[in-house]
Amino acid sequence: MTDSRTTVVVITHNRRRELLRTLGHLAELPEKPPVIVTDNGSTDGTADAVARHHPWVRLLRPGRNLGAVGRNLAIRQVGTPYVAFCDDDSWWAPGSLTGAADLLDRYPALGSVTARIVVEPDGTDDPIVEELRDSPVPGPGWLPGPALGSFLAAATVLRTDAFRAAGGFHPRLWLGGEEELLAADLAADGWWLTYADHLVVHHHPSVARDATLRRSHGIRNTLWFTWLRRPAGPALRRTVDLARTVPRDTASLRAFAEAAAALPWVLRERRVLPHEVESRLRLLEPAQRASKARRYTG
Repeated sequence: MTDSRTTVVVITHNRRRELLRTLGHLAELPEKPPVIVTDNGSTDGTADAVARHHPWVRLLRPGRNLGAVGRNLAIRQVGTPYVAFCDDDSWWAPGSLTGAADLLDRYPALGSVTARIVVEPDGTDDPIVEELRDSPVPGPGWLPGPALGSFLAAATVLRTDAFRAAGGFHPRLWLGGEEELLAADLAADGWWLTYADHLVVHHHPSVARDATLRRSHGIRNTLWFTWLRRPAGPALRRTVDLARTVPRDTASLRAFAEAAAALPWVLRERRVLPHEVESRLRLLEPAQRASKARRYTG
């Protein structure tokens, strides 16, 4: 059941044990996909361990932590029509890469397919799954699943050419909700994003994470995306809503300060989305406000 249509891209930083587990699962996939790992400047021997235990993996060592841009670096090496992302603490279930590639083959206007996320070791659905299934975004009749306004990089297969044409992940955003800007740009280019419940990614959350820093980056990146792409009215409404609902602490204050300091860059690069894309984002606002999975915690 080998399948040469999809390359798996993983970024990692100081998670040697988790990454080796993930690569072990990927090595057992019946599709036998090529795998590219970008080691974002790990200091715990991650890169050497990959080279030693998984010599079949293409290993990139940029020498510093590029964040999500490590995926851009890897995609320069991709020669397949589709690219699947997963994190160093997640892995694709057998057959799911083939299922996603089949959908992308069948529907030429489909830009990405996001799989169901199963949290290990309990085997329960991630809280975000319910929101994906019940997405309020309207889609064309041919779309094989719910239309999405964004995607989760750790559980998504994309068209390689569409990713490149949209510019990949923006280097300023680094990590933390970095998908939102790219997803909007894909939609502006005419691509549809969908969720496929029959495809699965397993996620065993690593304990090696700085939740507070990730929260700060998530707030900052949400503000940047909002003012880079959305009209003034919705952008102001989203900003006020964030200010009212995020934790009132140093991390949140730092996020707003970093976002404000970049105002000259934001105004210089601001490009408002087409009306049809903006209308989809407006439909997502009530779900975002009520979300149990999108809380800025940590």
